[in-house]
Amino acid sequence: MLTDEYRYKILKLVEAKPEISQRELAKALDISLGKANFCLKALVDIGLVKATNFRNSKNKLAYMYLLTPSGIEQKTVITLRFLKQKIQEYQALSDEIETLRQEATISGAEDKA
Repeated sequence: MLTDEYRYKILKLVEAKPEISQRELAKALDISLGKANFCLKALVDIGLVKATNFRNSKNKLAYMYLLTPSGIEQKTVITLRFLKQKIQEYQALSDEIETLRQEATISGAEDKA
């Protein structure tokens, strides 16, 4: 399943470097080459990314990935959704840290964080 996090990160990487290889994408996302291929294919299939052939410097055919107009629009929507999710995660972590600090103070432990 292609999560919002992977959609966001792939669209961001493709927008910044359209000639990115699947191998480079996999490395940047710390995923397998097969998963990178699956994710890109899914984005192409739903019309967010267009893949075109070009010749790279090694005289071999390679792909260039371009965001479609729909891809640009969806990147904005996904970015906002991803941002809201990260803010919620941050708030939950911040609350947990505060609770732990209070527990440490109550038990007499010194606050060294």
